Amino acid sequence: MAKKRKLTAAEKAAKKARKKEYMTVFIGGKQKRVKRPPMIDGLTPDEFIRRNADPIWLHENEMWEYLPLYDEEHCRCDHPIPENDEDIPF
Repeated sequence: MAKKRKLTAAEKAAKKARKKEYMTVFIGGKQKRVKRPPMIDGLTPDEFIRRNADPIWLHENEMWEYLPLYDEEHCRCDHPIPENDEDIPF
């Protein structure tokens, strides 16, 4: 059996770029190359947004489903709420 020839530097670079852009999946029992999903720091864009976006940015971009929910018991205000109306200064 003959030896396989070694890839040239250009062929290696092309193979590396192709592997970076595409991934191999099985569809109908056959291997197919499909484009990889976009990634940001190893995360999908949705996961990256969920981890790094602040509530103001999420609201401005109408991504309300990702906004954290706040309960009254978790939101503490610095001022105690008066028990009776006599303590209210106005």
